[in-house]
Amino acid sequence: MSYTTVVGLEVHVQLATQSKLFCRCSTQFGAEPNTQTCPVCIGMPGSLPVMNREAYQLALKTSVAINCEIPAFTKWDRKQYFYPDLPKGYQISQFDLPMSEHGWLEISDPKDRFEPKRVRILRAHLEDDAGKSVHDEVHGRADSEIDLNRTGTPLLEIVSEPDMRSAAEAKAYMQELRLLLTHIGVSDCNMQEGSMRCDANVNLHIDTPDGKAATPIVEIKNMNSFRAVERAIEYEAGRQYRVWQETKQQMGDVPKQTRGWDDAAGKTLGQRSKEESSDYRYFPDPDLVPVLSTPEEVEAVRASLGDLPADIRRQLADDHGLSSYDADVLVNQGREVLAYFFNAAEKSGDYKAACNWVTQDIQRVLKEQEQSIDEFSISADQLADLISAIGDNRLPKSRSKDAFELMLTNEIDVAAAIEKLGIEQVDESALVTLCQELLDANPKIVADVKGGKQQAIGALIGQAKKKNSNVDPGQVRKMCLELVEKM
Repeated sequence: MSYTTVVGLEVHVQLATQSKLFCRCSTQFGAEPNTQTCPVCIGMPGSLPVMNREAYQLALKTSVAINCEIPAFTKWDRKQYFYPDLPKGYQISQFDLPMSEHGWLEISDPKDRFEPKRVRILRAHLEDDAGKSVHDEVHGRADSEIDLNRTGTPLLEIVSEPDMRSAAEAKAYMQELRLLLTHIGVSDCNMQEGSMRCDANVNLHIDTPDGKAATPIVEIKNMNSFRAVERAIEYEAGRQYRVWQETKQQMGDVPKQTRGWDDAAGKTLGQRSKEESSDYRYFPDPDLVPVLSTPEEVEAVRASLGDLPADIRRQLADDHGLSSYDADVLVNQGREVLAYFFNAAEKSGDYKAACNWVTQDIQRVLKEQEQSIDEFSISADQLADLISAIGDNRLPKSRSKDAFELMLTNEIDVAAAIEKLGIEQVDESALVTLCQELLDANPKIVADVKGGKQQAIGALIGQAKKKNSNVDPGQVRKMCLELVEKM
C-alpha cells in the first residue's frame, strides 16, 4: 500500500532587535546566564510590558514579504502553560486576531526532486520567547539549570498549511524562508544560536483497499538545522507507517502526540500528548493595548522591500541568460555577495563569467580564509576588469587563474598581473600564421577534422603553446577549425 506524507511547519524566528519584545533588556547572544533580565521579562508582580515598536515593524516587513494579508487590528493574548524556563507562567502571544494571515511562499528544487509549488502560510504572529533549560551541559552534573536571558526575546511564528508532501519539500521551504528573512534583514536566522527553530506536524494519508486511512498527527519539536528537519520527517513517516501496519488504527483512535528529535540516535522520541488551544486557556492580555496598521503603512513597507530572492532568480534566468541552477546557487550566497556579483557583471557585461568567478573561485577563497565578501581583496571593479581582459584577449583564458591568484596575493590590478606574468598579446595575424603552420605540418589531423573528428584539433593546442606560451587555447582551436573549413 502506498502513502502520502503530509507536512506542515511552524517556524520560530528571533527578530533582530537590540532589546526584548516588552522590556528594554538586551537580546545579545552569549552573555553570562541570567544577566539580561528585569522584573518585566521574568514576570514580577506589578511590572508592566510595553511593546517594542521595532519588533512589530520587522514582523510586519516579514509578513508582507511572505504575501500575507495584514489586518487593520491585532491584539495580544496570554497563552498559559507551565515550564521551568517560563517564569511568568504564560507566554504573550496572539490567538484569534494575529497580525498577519493567508500568505504563501514559492519553493522549488534545483535537483528536480519535486515540482515547484506554492506553500500556503496560515498565519505569522508575534510572541515572546521562553528561557532556556540547560541539561548536563555546564558542570557535568545530572541536573538542569535555567538561563532566563532569552526570556522575552521577540519571536515571529510562521505557521504553514499542511501543503508539503515530503521531507525534501519541507527542507526547501525552510531554506527559502531563511534566505528571504536574511535578505530583508529581519533576522540572522542563526540556527545554532536558536534564532530559527522549527516544529514539524507530520502524518500519513494511506491508500487502503477500503479507502483512505490517516495516521494521527505528530508534532516534532524544536529542530535547529535543515538536516535535522529532513531526517526527522523521513524517520517519522517510516515510523508512523510501521505503527499503522501493526495496529491499523484510523485517525481519531489515538490522540495527537508531541515527539522530540534525537539527532544522535536518528529517531523521534515520545514526549507527551499534544495540547489543543483550549489547554492553553487563552485570554486577551489586560496590560497591552491592541495594535493598528493602516493600508498606507503596509504599502510603505511593501515599497521598501525591493527585489526579493525569487524575483532576482527570475531576472538572472530571463534577463541575463543564467541557468536556473546557477541563478539559485548565486542567490543563495546572500545579499552582500549578490551586490558584489551585480557590480562585476554590469561593468564587464558578462553575467555568466561573473557568476562562475563568484560562485567558484571567490567562494573557495572566502571559505578557506573565513572571510566575508566585504573583506575580499579583489574588488568587484577589479573582477570586472579581469573578465574584460579575458574577453578582449589581453589575457589568455588559460592564464586567468594565475592572474587571479596574483591579484589576490599581491593586491594588484589585472594590468599589473598581466605584466607580472609576462604575457604579450598575440595579434590576430600572428595567430593565423601560427595556426596555418601547424595545420600544414599535420595533414593527418586536417584529414581527421574534415572527416568529422573535430576533437582531433586538440593535439595542435599543445604544439601552439610550445611555440608561443601567450596564445589562448580557445582561440587556437577556433582559428584552426576556421582555417580547415577553407582548405
